[in-house]
Amino acid sequence: MDTTQLLKGVLDAAVLAVVEDEDGYGYDVVRRLRAAGLEDVGDASVYGTLRRLYAGGALTTYVVPSDAGPHRKYYGINANGRAALDLHRKEWQKFTGTMTALLRTGEVAA
Repeated sequence: MDTTQLLKGVLDAAVLAVVEDEDGYGYDVVRRLRAAGLEDVGDASVYGTLRRLYAGGALTTYVVPSDAGPHRKYYGINANGRAALDLHRKEWQKFTGTMTALLRTGEVAA
């Protein structure tokens, strides 16, 4: 199954979940998502998602200088981001429960 469309629908939640435990810079977030099993996630998609979540007030940023190259912009989750992640988790549980039941029985629960 091509998971590209599925990934687009859950990328906000995945990015928020990754930075929930530990702040990260762009490529670090990409690497952690891939290590978690989202191997097909694109760099540009993650960078765009980070910028959009920041612009939407779900993430904070700060810059860390680097002796080995250019500075890195780190992203961290804030209270708005935690609330959004909580909502994503609730919606995901409901959605996956419905899909699991549907795929198991072929019937929609009333």
